[in-house]
Amino acid sequence: MNNERIAALPSGEDMDDTEFADALKSDFERIVIEIHKRIVGQDDVVELALLTLLIGGNSLLVGVPGLAKTMLVQTIAESVDLEFSRIQFTPDLMPSDITGTDLLQEDAESGRRELVFMKGPVFANIVLADEINRTPPKTQAALLEAMQERRVTVQGRTYTLPAPFFVFATRNPIELEGTYSLPEAQLDRFAFEIVLDYLGEDQELDVVRSTTAVDTTHLEPIVGAERLLAYQQLVRRVPIADAVSRYALSLVRATRPGGAYSAELANRWLAYGASVRAAQFLVLGGKARALTHGRVHVGFEDIRALARPVLRHRLLRNFHAEAERVTVDHLIDELLNAVPTPTETR
Repeated sequence: MNNERIAALPSGEDMDDTEFADALKSDFERIVIEIHKRIVGQDDVVELALLTLLIGGNSLLVGVPGLAKTMLVQTIAESVDLEFSRIQFTPDLMPSDITGTDLLQEDAESGRRELVFMKGPVFANIVLADEINRTPPKTQAALLEAMQERRVTVQGRTYTLPAPFFVFATRNPIELEGTYSLPEAQLDRFAFEIVLDYLGEDQELDVVRSTTAVDTTHLEPIVGAERLLAYQQLVRRVPIADAVSRYALSLVRATRPGGAYSAELANRWLAYGASVRAAQFLVLGGKARALTHGRVHVGFEDIRALARPVLRHRLLRNFHAEAERVTVDHLIDELLNAVPTPTETR
């Protein structure tokens, strides 16, 4: 890795926001190119994964086996020069296997024994929680504090995780045996649910060809931790019109059945709607998406483009929706049609 080039990148302090926004867009495009050296297709998936980095969030990757979910996250980590850690979630995984634990160590000089904290795999910049629904809720909960507070507590002592910090969790949607449902509180901490689907025939053929030949792929890291943290601050400085913020909030409030602003479809098909975190991630994700598309303001199109990944894991369908096989994505599409888009003013 070209660590010297990474270290020489400006942190944005010597640029105004417009220049730094141009740099972000350029770096984003270069990262996408690097990722596609190894990942075929999945353009929307790659975009959402990178938006996760820009907003400082966590994302849930959902797809059947063999769609390169693990490879995608590892490739992203290499492309942005961040430390990567993978945790394979299994039924016998313990919370200490994630966070780390205190071990009794003997000092070679004094002979005294003392407890020394041994860090777990969660102490990395990008953590892949592979098949997160294969471990019991008690172990899943070990990630809650890390995802929300960027720290872990072991034996009453708190340890800060490295910055930046992200969790990408994978979930297989087709296997039910030996799996556990993710608690709603944990699901709500994921900014996006990113769905991976099968590739087209030509792209799948490219995958077969590339993975059955000698791998000569070399990835060049584009940004480092310091610059990525600066980009996260830039994202938060992007202006957003009041009408756009209210539109994001209107979408979220319309999902809550029985409320004054509930959409008819929510009262009919949903048992539980989205929390305020959904509106926060719609706005923050919209800011990041605007920058990567070369704009310095958030538009209604940014909010609408992120509605599915932000809302799909936050909406709990009722019995009628499940019985009639009404999908969450269909409900979100209907929601976008039901909630009017106000006239944008800047």
